[in-house]
Amino acid sequence: MTQRISMMGCLIDNLSMEETLHRVDGFIRAGTPHQHVVVNVDKLVKASRAPELRRIINDCDLVSADGMPVVWAARLLGKPFKERVAGIDLFEALMERAAERGWRVFLLGAREEVVARVRALYEQKYRGLVIAGHRNGYWSAAEEINVVEQVAASRADLLFVAISSPKKEQFLGQYQARMQVPFAMGVGGSFDVAAGLVRRAPRWMQRAGLEWFYRFLQEPRRMFRRYFIDDVAFLWLFLKEAARL
Repeated sequence: MTQRISMMGCLIDNLSMEETLHRVDGFIRAGTPHQHVVVNVDKLVKASRAPELRRIINDCDLVSADGMPVVWAARLLGKPFKERVAGIDLFEALMERAAERGWRVFLLGAREEVVARVRALYEQKYRGLVIAGHRNGYWSAAEEINVVEQVAASRADLLFVAISSPKKEQFLGQYQARMQVPFAMGVGGSFDVAAGLVRRAPRWMQRAGLEWFYRFLQEPRRMFRRYFIDDVAFLWLFLKEAARL
């Protein structure tokens, strides 16, 4: 097992991108269900308020540090990560690897036109990629078990889930054993980026930790509360943790 770093009550694997991919290789070979989660500022704030979400995160088989503020905070607390492993970058790397190795992929989440577009674009981009199925992210409580059965019937090796937090963590935590997907990963807004509906920040902004600001500029109404109200609590969590050192 790799060393896990404790950040504000959440345990995060200290792995590089290449080491993360190697771990996923092992999960696929094992063939048993494994759950992955990326942890960013928003996830840490939500987990601090919801013990059940924090428990799900800490029970995941693989937890990645996404978001430069998390990486910087860990460094200031004296427990630096090897590197940031962004969800969108891991998604892209795994889609490429799936095409190379014959892994079956299921895409779950976002609007129907978005997830269908992601499927079409990636089938065109990577020859040999097997998309075992896709479904949009909108279903009622009564339909949920049908979604689970659809994923299970696809015999997917990789499941990418693009629904909101904490719903996606709870969904995977509840149903991974039943779906029997070797590697399931929540990908947040990655489908919107992959479909070309949302532009990703330039590299210099990513390195400077300003990707969130670029996202805010694209959707100010939608993102204002998250970035300027909810996520301000991250600073308080950081100061409390620093005081305990």
